[in-house]
Amino acid sequence: MTKEIAHSERAHALLSASASSRWLACTPSVRLEEQFEETTCTYAEEGTLAHEIGELKLRKHFTEPMGQSTFTRRLNKFKKHELYQDEMLKHTDTYLEYLQSITLGMPVAPYVAVEKKIKYDAYAPEGFGTVDCLIIGGDTLYVNDFKYGKGVPVQAEDNPQLKLYALGAYLEYSFLYPIKNVSLAIIQPRLDSISEWTCPIEYLLEWGESIKPIAQKAFNGEGEFIPGEHCKFCRAKAQCRARAEEFSALADFTNLKPPLLSNEEVGQMLVKGQHIKSWVEALKEYALGECLKGNEIAGWKAVEGRGSRDYVNIDVAFKHLKENGIDDALLYERTPLTVAKLEKVLKKEEYRSLLEEAGHIVKSAGKPALALASDKRQAISPPDAASDFQ
Repeated sequence: MTKEIAHSERAHALLSASASSRWLACTPSVRLEEQFEETTCTYAEEGTLAHEIGELKLRKHFTEPMGQSTFTRRLNKFKKHELYQDEMLKHTDTYLEYLQSITLGMPVAPYVAVEKKIKYDAYAPEGFGTVDCLIIGGDTLYVNDFKYGKGVPVQAEDNPQLKLYALGAYLEYSFLYPIKNVSLAIIQPRLDSISEWTCPIEYLLEWGESIKPIAQKAFNGEGEFIPGEHCKFCRAKAQCRARAEEFSALADFTNLKPPLLSNEEVGQMLVKGQHIKSWVEALKEYALGECLKGNEIAGWKAVEGRGSRDYVNIDVAFKHLKENGIDDALLYERTPLTVAKLEKVLKKEEYRSLLEEAGHIVKSAGKPALALASDKRQAISPPDAASDFQ
């Protein structure tokens, strides 16, 4: 779920920037999705809350005169939210500190806009979105996106969402500022990831012209359905016939004569089948929803899953146990925090000075993992790979 959907106060563009990687690759998917209701989830709501805390901090520092009492009062409202976690303060501090690092070195105070609504309809029909933080300093336009999720790092390089925001910002501000370069940044503090990418304005404008016909096709609902990695957040992913046919293409391998697959054939099958698991999970989720609505899914039904047990009141229950001779030591476990959890509890400086720099932390290489050849990580050399696998 993207911020543009999760933030209830934000309107939603048909050709949203956050979904641009999808509609640029699969143009008819935008209109197909209109048949499905937009949904949210706890992770999206959690991300929305973290964004609101980050927005408050940015406004206090960059754009709004705000006394400490006003700031504290507003922050305390967010702290009362049921999804609030203390680590949100640390991660939004990282977000603020990164933006401060951009602006502090500028000889002249830059222009800064927080949660700035941007129109890019000159390139995509009715296109608009909201930039988390926009900075213009010297001849450079900075477009910054704060992502609170901790799934996978998102790269700023040639990122279509940020490029659309940059195009809209250039159209609005190029009359006032001599913008020659564009700097894109995606800040993901929960993954300790900050991705940056810079390009000349000519490159951005050329890309904008190149997507105009694609965006028009998407707006019209025209073109061919193209399944791929971009299907992950499509609301039609469970029922999309093009996606189903992509996986049925594995049947092409059934006519192979040799009893064993070659390495080349294994690679081809992995490429075709890499998203089967997520597709089947999407099918199951859809089918369960239909069954719960009273609609029939051939060969399937909704049943009650395995239940769970919990205390009516844990304090009263434990008191009752102790009064009946149960030793207190049997009721509790004491386990040390993992390195990752302890890093969240401590401040980053304390963690580094007391543990890493003092030699109490050892970092080991990750287990070998299979990745597409297009992955930017360095391939493991064969001798290392064999020993690690063993």
